[in-house]
Amino acid sequence: MGISEGSDTALKGGFPLDDAAARLRDEGDLQRAVTAYRFWYPTVSVEGIFNGNREIGLADNDKIGYCATSPRQVGFTLNSDTPYAAGALDLSAGPMVIELPPGAYIGLVDDHHQRWVMDMGIPGPDQGKGGKHLLLGPGHGDVPDGYYVGRSSSYKVLVALRALPVGGDQDKALDALRAVRIYPLPAAGADPEPLEMVETTERDIDSTCLRWEDNLQFWRVLHGILGAEPVVEEFRPMYGLLSSLGIGRGTAFEPDDRIVAILERAARAGRDQLLVSAFAGTRDDIRAWPDRRWEWAGLVADNADFETSAGLDLEARDRWFAQAIVASPAMFRRVEGGGSLYWLGARDDTGAYLDGGRDYRLSIPLPVPGSLFWSITIYDAETRSQVQADQNMAALRSLFELRDLPSSGSASARPPPPTAGAPGYRPSLVVGGSPTSASMDPNSPRLTAPGSPVISRPPADAGLCSHRNMQDSRPFESGGAYFCS
Repeated sequence: MGISEGSDTALKGGFPLDDAAARLRDEGDLQRAVTAYRFWYPTVSVEGIFNGNREIGLADNDKIGYCATSPRQVGFTLNSDTPYAAGALDLSAGPMVIELPPGAYIGLVDDHHQRWVMDMGIPGPDQGKGGKHLLLGPGHGDVPDGYYVGRSSSYKVLVALRALPVGGDQDKALDALRAVRIYPLPAAGADPEPLEMVETTERDIDSTCLRWEDNLQFWRVLHGILGAEPVVEEFRPMYGLLSSLGIGRGTAFEPDDRIVAILERAARAGRDQLLVSAFAGTRDDIRAWPDRRWEWAGLVADNADFETSAGLDLEARDRWFAQAIVASPAMFRRVEGGGSLYWLGARDDTGAYLDGGRDYRLSIPLPVPGSLFWSITIYDAETRSQVQADQNMAALRSLFELRDLPSSGSASARPPPPTAGAPGYRPSLVVGGSPTSASMDPNSPRLTAPGSPVISRPPADAGLCSHRNMQDSRPFESGGAYFCS
């Protein structure tokens, strides 16, 4: 009986040869690890948010941070359109209540795997009228009257809130976040002490998993999470992938040298594959318009967990969580008058990736059909966070810099003339040939509560400007940039 050879393998009599068995065992474990990395990335990513809060003293179930967001708050596609509040709640000790006053809030709760639990405020059941939102963890049963209820499959959850700065009044929006009360479900007649709201506008914070995502620490963090959280029944096959790698509940994380090498290689390969999904996808449904290079950041409309009639859309899930955080039906809803639209521009009108050392011009037809707000934000492709420059600003926002745009015509975001170049100088938004006071660094559009013309009048692709190269003024240090709107 001879030797049969397949692709890079060798069998004799139907049995693997010793050398082939060792090699194929490594290949199989690597394939499992890469698949597991991509699937569990949202879990580790949200732990990055929790960790960022803890590092500046915002402990779980103790303090909630809020701020007027800027590039100094590093987080996957955070934006500066509205102030944020965010924090980790631990439901293992019992249910928690989030009490919103009436007002222009947009909020959500996601579990430890970034699966949607509930919406609050304008997109939620209270519709901006205020109310008490009750969060129940695993095993919590009875629901008292008078609450909007969300049930989490994990003990740790992320609460994220935004307050709209109506009329450009950011101080009032910050006051609105301070007025939110979060506290344990009270016993009858009790008046619980709410969690402390702490302003972090002037604090540097890293709410990402960048420090872990390409090394062994990714798996160490994941192992700790899985050991502390209950099993999610739908995820059982993915727990199985991890068990053969020594990761999971009830085990110590003690990989041998062989597994360490595989896990480190898988973290690098998995991260790179996620970024291919984020920035170099080839699906037909990526393009927002057939004659533009603008892409949909979210590919599954109206479903926060990326579920479709054909099953779980893993590619859409990878694409989103490689560059963004949190998920909610309202974030993906493509309907007139509700939801949000996120477009990604990673390439210019020639098809080349945007380069942080080049100048670009972006043309925008007016009026922009957004009933709540819209913006253009520029992100660093390496951190998937707002570009960091001297002016601590990376966006043009309809509630602030762009409040006085005309109701017709077009606007162009472009760099200044060569004589204006200086470190940290901010390009202008030009309307009808005249610069406004608005400014920004070179990118993604964002539209909340879109109107009907949004599909028929798309923005142009970013065009390269040849009159000045940003290497001269170095407004930010980045090999790549992209727009999000």
